[in-house]
Amino acid sequence: MRTKWMVVSAVLALSLTACAAPEEKPVAAAAAAAPALNTGPEQNRIVPAKDEAAAALLPPDVKASGKLVIGVGAAGSGFPPLAFAATDNKTLIGNEPDIAVAIAGTLGLEPVLENTSWENLFIGLDSGKYQLGASNITVTEERKLKYDFVTYRLDNLAWLAKKGSGLTITKPADIAGKKVSVSSGTNQEKILVEWADEVKKAGLAPVDIKYFQTNQAVYLALGSGQIDVHLGPSPSAAYHVSTTGQTEIVGTYSGAGKDLQGLIALTTKKDNGLIKAYAAAVDKLIASGDYAKILQRWNLANEAVQKAEVNPPGLPIEGK
Repeated sequence: MRTKWMVVSAVLALSLTACAAPEEKPVAAAAAAAPALNTGPEQNRIVPAKDEAAAALLPPDVKASGKLVIGVGAAGSGFPPLAFAATDNKTLIGNEPDIAVAIAGTLGLEPVLENTSWENLFIGLDSGKYQLGASNITVTEERKLKYDFVTYRLDNLAWLAKKGSGLTITKPADIAGKKVSVSSGTNQEKILVEWADEVKKAGLAPVDIKYFQTNQAVYLALGSGQIDVHLGPSPSAAYHVSTTGQTEIVGTYSGAGKDLQGLIALTTKKDNGLIKAYAAAVDKLIASGDYAKILQRWNLANEAVQKAEVNPPGLPIEGK
Protein backbone atom coordinates (compact mmCIF):
# COMPACT_ATOMS: atom_id res chain seq x y z
CA MET A 1 0.00 0.00 0.00
CA ARG A 2 1.53 3.25 -1.14
CA THR A 3 -0.44 6.44 -0.99
CA LYS A 4 1.12 9.49 -2.56
CA TRP A 5 0.62 12.49 -0.29
CA MET A 6 2.95 14.84 -2.05
CA VAL A 7 1.83 16.86 -5.09
CA VAL A 8 1.50 14.78 -8.25
CA SER A 9 0.23 15.66 -11.69
CA ALA A 10 -3.49 15.61 -12.35
CA VAL A 11 -3.04 12.85 -14.90
CA LEU A 12 -1.52 10.50 -12.36
CA ALA A 13 -3.62 11.49 -9.38
CA LEU A 14 -6.32 8.86 -9.79
CA SER A 15 -4.10 5.87 -10.42
CA LEU A 16 -1.39 6.69 -7.90
CA THR A 17 -3.33 8.17 -5.00
CA ALA A 18 -3.25 4.98 -2.97
CA CYS A 19 -1.82 1.53 -2.97
CA ALA A 20 0.43 1.35 -5.95
CA ALA A 21 2.43 -1.86 -5.83
CA PRO A 22 5.19 -1.82 -3.22
CA GLU A 23 8.58 -2.19 -4.88
CA GLU A 24 10.30 -5.50 -4.24
CA LYS A 25 13.17 -7.49 -5.72
CA PRO A 26 12.62 -11.02 -7.10
CA VAL A 27 11.93 -13.36 -4.21
CA ALA A 28 13.70 -16.59 -5.12
CA ALA A 29 16.38 -16.19 -2.47
CA ALA A 30 13.95 -15.20 0.27
CA ALA A 31 11.61 -18.00 -0.63
CA ALA A 32 14.35 -20.55 -0.11
CA ALA A 33 14.50 -19.49 3.53
CA ALA A 34 10.80 -20.04 4.04
CA PRO A 35 9.67 -23.61 3.35
CA ALA A 36 6.39 -22.82 5.14
CA LEU A 37 5.39 -20.58 2.24
CA ASN A 38 4.79 -22.26 -1.10
CA THR A 39 6.35 -20.00 -3.73
CA GLY A 40 6.58 -22.65 -6.42
CA PRO A 41 4.44 -22.69 -9.58
CA GLU A 42 2.26 -25.55 -8.30
CA GLN A 43 -0.04 -23.69 -5.93
CA ASN A 44 -2.98 -26.05 -5.47
CA ARG A 45 -5.24 -23.04 -5.11
CA ILE A 46 -8.61 -23.22 -3.43
CA VAL A 47 -11.26 -23.37 -6.16
CA PRO A 48 -14.71 -23.54 -4.55
CA ALA A 49 -17.74 -25.13 -6.15
CA LYS A 50 -20.11 -22.81 -7.99
CA ASP A 51 -22.58 -20.98 -5.77
CA GLU A 52 -25.81 -20.73 -7.75
CA ALA A 53 -27.17 -17.75 -5.80
CA ALA A 54 -24.02 -15.69 -6.39
CA ALA A 55 -23.74 -16.77 -10.04
CA ALA A 56 -27.35 -15.73 -10.67
CA LEU A 57 -26.30 -12.12 -10.02
CA LEU A 58 -23.91 -12.06 -12.99
CA PRO A 59 -24.84 -10.06 -16.10
CA PRO A 60 -26.04 -12.41 -18.89
CA ASP A 61 -23.08 -11.68 -21.19
CA VAL A 62 -20.50 -12.53 -18.53
CA LYS A 63 -22.39 -15.65 -17.54
CA ALA A 64 -22.54 -16.74 -21.17
CA SER A 65 -18.81 -16.16 -21.72
CA GLY A 66 -17.94 -18.59 -18.94
CA LYS A 67 -14.79 -16.59 -18.12
CA LEU A 68 -13.65 -13.93 -15.68
CA VAL A 69 -10.76 -11.81 -16.95
CA ILE A 70 -8.72 -10.63 -13.96
CA GLY A 71 -6.13 -7.86 -14.05
CA VAL A 72 -3.29 -7.88 -11.52
CA GLY A 73 -0.88 -4.93 -11.52
CA ALA A 74 2.24 -6.86 -10.53
CA ALA A 75 4.37 -6.62 -13.69
CA GLY A 76 8.08 -6.68 -13.00
CA SER A 77 9.15 -7.94 -9.60
CA GLY A 78 5.66 -7.85 -8.10
CA PHE A 79 4.79 -7.23 -4.47
CA PRO A 80 5.00 -10.32 -2.27
CA PRO A 81 3.06 -11.82 -0.63
CA LEU A 82 0.20 -10.25 -2.58
CA ALA A 83 1.15 -10.89 -6.20
CA PHE A 84 4.55 -11.92 -7.55
CA ALA A 85 6.31 -14.46 -9.73
CA ALA A 86 6.80 -18.00 -8.48
CA THR A 87 10.20 -19.65 -8.43
CA ASP A 88 9.81 -20.41 -12.16
CA ASN A 89 9.87 -16.62 -12.71
CA LYS A 90 6.64 -16.68 -14.71
CA THR A 91 3.71 -18.12 -12.77
CA LEU A 92 1.72 -15.40 -10.99
CA ILE A 93 1.11 -16.34 -7.36
CA GLY A 94 0.12 -14.66 -4.11
CA ASN A 95 -2.90 -13.67 -2.10
CA GLU A 96 -4.50 -11.49 -4.80
CA PRO A 97 -4.49 -14.20 -7.51
CA ASP A 98 -5.74 -16.73 -4.92
CA ILE A 99 -8.69 -14.51 -3.94
CA ALA A 100 -9.54 -13.75 -7.56
CA VAL A 101 -9.41 -17.41 -8.59
CA ALA A 102 -11.68 -18.33 -5.67
CA ILE A 103 -14.13 -15.59 -6.67
CA ALA A 104 -14.24 -16.94 -10.22
CA GLY A 105 -14.84 -20.48 -8.97
CA THR A 106 -17.66 -19.34 -6.69
CA LEU A 107 -19.30 -17.65 -9.69
CA GLY A 108 -18.83 -20.70 -11.89
CA LEU A 109 -16.41 -18.90 -14.21
CA GLU A 110 -12.99 -19.83 -15.56
CA PRO A 111 -10.37 -17.42 -14.17
CA VAL A 112 -8.11 -15.74 -16.73
CA LEU A 113 -5.24 -14.07 -14.84
CA GLU A 114 -3.41 -11.31 -16.66
CA ASN A 115 -0.37 -9.66 -15.12
CA THR A 116 0.11 -6.03 -16.13
CA SER A 117 1.55 -2.77 -14.85
CA TRP A 118 -0.25 -0.75 -12.18
CA GLU A 119 -1.14 2.00 -14.66
CA ASN A 120 -2.33 -0.40 -17.37
CA LEU A 121 -4.52 -2.22 -14.85
CA PHE A 122 -6.74 0.85 -14.58
CA ILE A 123 -6.67 1.43 -18.33
CA GLY A 124 -7.85 -2.16 -18.74
CA LEU A 125 -10.64 -1.68 -16.21
CA ASP A 126 -11.73 1.51 -17.98
CA SER A 127 -11.91 -0.23 -21.37
CA GLY A 128 -13.62 -3.35 -20.03
CA LYS A 129 -10.64 -5.54 -20.92
CA TYR A 130 -10.46 -6.58 -17.27
CA GLN A 131 -13.72 -7.44 -15.54
CA LEU A 132 -12.00 -7.58 -12.17
CA GLY A 133 -9.00 -5.82 -10.67
CA ALA A 134 -7.32 -7.63 -7.77
CA SER A 135 -4.16 -5.76 -6.91
CA ASN A 136 -4.10 -4.32 -3.36
CA ILE A 137 -6.34 -1.43 -4.45
CA THR A 138 -7.43 0.92 -1.69
CA VAL A 139 -10.95 2.35 -1.72
CA THR A 140 -10.77 6.11 -2.21
CA GLU A 141 -13.53 8.65 -2.81
CA GLU A 142 -11.78 9.76 -5.99
CA ARG A 143 -11.66 6.24 -7.38
CA LYS A 144 -15.33 5.70 -6.53
CA LEU A 145 -16.18 8.25 -9.22
CA LYS A 146 -15.02 5.72 -11.85
CA TYR A 147 -15.08 2.30 -10.21
CA ASP A 148 -17.19 0.01 -8.04
CA PHE A 149 -15.56 -1.73 -5.09
CA VAL A 150 -16.20 -4.72 -2.86
CA THR A 151 -13.93 -5.02 0.15
CA TYR A 152 -11.97 -8.15 1.02
CA ARG A 153 -9.05 -7.04 3.19
CA LEU A 154 -8.09 -4.37 5.70
CA ASP A 155 -5.60 -1.78 4.49
CA ASN A 156 -3.13 -1.72 7.35
CA LEU A 157 0.38 -0.50 7.94
CA ALA A 158 2.82 -2.32 10.19
CA TRP A 159 5.60 -1.27 12.52
CA LEU A 160 8.43 -3.70 11.77
CA ALA A 161 11.31 -4.22 14.20
CA LYS A 162 14.19 -6.64 14.69
CA LYS A 163 13.03 -9.87 16.26
CA GLY A 164 13.23 -9.71 20.03
CA SER A 165 13.14 -5.92 20.11
CA GLY A 166 10.69 -5.83 23.01
CA LEU A 167 8.86 -2.93 21.38
CA THR A 168 5.10 -2.41 21.25
CA ILE A 169 3.83 0.53 19.24
CA THR A 170 0.25 1.74 19.61
CA LYS A 171 0.61 5.52 20.01
CA PRO A 172 2.99 8.36 19.10
CA ALA A 173 4.73 8.34 22.50
CA ASP A 174 5.94 4.79 21.75
CA ILE A 175 8.29 6.06 19.03
CA ALA A 176 9.71 8.97 21.02
CA GLY A 177 13.51 8.95 20.77
CA LYS A 178 13.44 6.15 18.19
CA LYS A 179 15.09 5.99 14.76
CA VAL A 180 12.21 5.18 12.37
CA SER A 181 12.43 4.60 8.63
CA VAL A 182 9.72 5.11 6.04
CA SER A 183 9.43 5.34 2.25
CA SER A 184 9.44 8.88 0.92
CA GLY A 185 6.28 10.28 -0.69
CA THR A 186 3.94 7.67 0.75
CA ASN A 187 0.90 7.83 2.98
CA GLN A 188 2.88 6.11 5.72
CA GLU A 189 5.38 8.98 5.61
CA LYS A 190 2.52 11.44 6.12
CA ILE A 191 1.33 9.43 9.13
CA LEU A 192 4.84 9.13 10.58
CA VAL A 193 5.42 12.89 10.25
CA GLU A 194 2.11 13.53 12.04
CA TRP A 195 3.15 11.19 14.86
CA ALA A 196 6.56 12.84 15.10
CA ASP A 197 4.85 16.24 15.39
CA GLU A 198 2.69 14.93 18.24
CA VAL A 199 5.79 13.62 19.99
CA LYS A 200 7.44 17.03 19.64
CA LYS A 201 4.36 18.85 20.96
CA ALA A 202 4.32 16.54 23.98
CA GLY A 203 7.88 17.54 24.81
CA LEU A 204 9.22 14.00 24.38
CA ALA A 205 12.50 12.97 22.78
CA PRO A 206 12.26 13.66 19.02
CA VAL A 207 11.71 10.97 16.40
CA ASP A 208 14.65 10.53 14.02
CA ILE A 209 13.08 9.79 10.61
CA LYS A 210 15.25 7.87 8.14
CA TYR A 211 14.82 7.14 4.44
CA PHE A 212 16.16 4.22 2.38
CA GLN A 213 15.92 3.52 -1.34
CA THR A 214 14.92 -0.15 -1.11
CA ASN A 215 13.26 -2.58 1.27
CA GLN A 216 16.47 -4.58 1.32
CA ALA A 217 18.31 -1.55 2.71
CA VAL A 218 15.62 -1.20 5.39
CA TYR A 219 16.03 -4.81 6.47
CA LEU A 220 19.81 -4.46 6.67
CA ALA A 221 19.40 -1.30 8.76
CA LEU A 222 17.03 -3.09 11.15
CA GLY A 223 19.43 -5.99 11.53
CA SER A 224 22.44 -3.77 12.19
CA GLY A 225 20.66 -1.46 14.61
CA GLN A 226 20.86 1.62 12.37
CA ILE A 227 17.10 2.00 12.89
CA ASP A 228 14.75 0.80 15.58
CA VAL A 229 11.61 0.34 13.52
CA HIS A 230 10.19 0.72 10.01
CA LEU A 231 6.67 1.81 9.07
CA GLY A 232 5.38 0.24 5.86
CA PRO A 233 2.61 -1.86 4.28
CA SER A 234 1.52 -4.70 6.54
CA PRO A 235 1.62 -7.44 3.85
CA SER A 236 5.25 -6.68 2.97
CA ALA A 237 6.14 -6.75 6.66
CA ALA A 238 4.30 -10.03 7.19
CA TYR A 239 6.11 -11.55 4.22
CA HIS A 240 9.51 -10.58 5.59
CA VAL A 241 8.63 -12.00 8.99
CA SER A 242 7.56 -15.28 7.39
CA THR A 243 10.45 -15.66 5.00
CA THR A 244 13.38 -14.66 7.21
CA GLY A 245 12.45 -15.04 10.88
CA GLN A 246 14.63 -12.00 11.55
CA THR A 247 11.93 -9.40 12.20
CA GLU A 248 8.64 -9.01 14.02
CA ILE A 249 5.56 -6.83 13.69
CA VAL A 250 5.27 -4.72 16.86
CA GLY A 251 2.13 -2.77 15.96
CA THR A 252 -0.34 -2.05 13.19
CA TYR A 253 -2.20 1.06 12.08
CA SER A 254 -4.87 1.86 9.51
CA GLY A 255 -3.46 2.93 6.17
CA ALA A 256 -6.14 5.63 6.09
CA GLY A 257 -5.00 7.21 9.36
CA LYS A 258 -6.62 7.54 12.76
CA ASP A 259 -10.09 8.57 11.59
CA LEU A 260 -10.84 5.85 9.02
CA GLN A 261 -10.06 2.16 8.57
CA GLY A 262 -8.53 1.77 5.14
CA LEU A 263 -9.97 -1.04 3.02
CA ILE A 264 -8.63 -3.07 0.10
CA ALA A 265 -11.20 -3.99 -2.53
CA LEU A 266 -11.88 -5.93 -5.69
CA THR A 267 -12.39 -3.31 -8.37
CA THR A 268 -14.48 -3.11 -11.53
CA LYS A 269 -15.75 -0.45 -13.91
CA LYS A 270 -18.56 1.55 -12.37
CA ASP A 271 -22.13 0.42 -13.08
CA ASN A 272 -21.16 -2.58 -15.23
CA GLY A 273 -23.47 -4.85 -13.20
CA LEU A 274 -20.77 -7.05 -11.67
CA ILE A 275 -20.32 -5.71 -8.18
CA LYS A 276 -23.28 -7.48 -6.52
CA ALA A 277 -22.06 -10.85 -7.78
CA TYR A 278 -18.55 -10.14 -6.47
CA ALA A 279 -19.92 -9.16 -3.06
CA ALA A 280 -22.00 -12.32 -2.85
CA ALA A 281 -18.96 -14.40 -3.81
CA VAL A 282 -16.77 -12.80 -1.13
CA ASP A 283 -19.42 -13.38 1.52
CA LYS A 284 -19.73 -17.00 0.42
CA LEU A 285 -15.96 -17.48 0.73
CA ILE A 286 -16.03 -15.95 4.22
CA ALA A 287 -18.91 -18.18 5.32
CA SER A 288 -17.31 -21.36 3.97
CA GLY A 289 -13.95 -20.71 5.64
CA ASP A 290 -12.08 -20.69 2.32
CA TYR A 291 -11.41 -16.98 2.69
CA ALA A 292 -9.63 -17.47 6.02
CA LYS A 293 -7.55 -20.30 4.55
CA ILE A 294 -6.37 -18.12 1.67
CA LEU A 295 -5.30 -15.29 3.97
CA GLN A 296 -3.62 -17.70 6.39
CA ARG A 297 -1.43 -19.30 3.72
CA TRP A 298 0.10 -15.87 3.03
CA ASN A 299 0.32 -14.82 6.70
CA LEU A 300 -2.38 -12.16 6.26
CA ALA A 301 -4.99 -13.38 8.74
CA ASN A 302 -4.74 -10.12 10.68
CA GLU A 303 -6.15 -8.26 7.65
CA ALA A 304 -9.37 -10.27 7.43
CA VAL A 305 -12.75 -8.55 7.10
CA GLN A 306 -15.97 -9.89 8.60
CA LYS A 307 -18.08 -9.26 5.50
CA ALA A 308 -17.93 -7.73 2.05
CA GLU A 309 -18.86 -4.07 1.74
CA VAL A 310 -19.87 -2.44 -1.53
CA ASN A 311 -18.45 1.06 -2.08
CA PRO A 312 -17.79 1.89 1.60
CA PRO A 313 -16.34 5.26 2.67
CA GLY A 314 -12.86 5.64 1.19
CA LEU A 315 -9.87 7.87 1.65
CA PRO A 316 -11.12 11.44 1.15
CA ILE A 317 -10.29 13.49 -1.91
CA GLU A 318 -7.31 15.70 -1.09
CA GLY A 319 -8.42 19.08 0.20
CA LYS A 320 -12.07 18.12 0.71
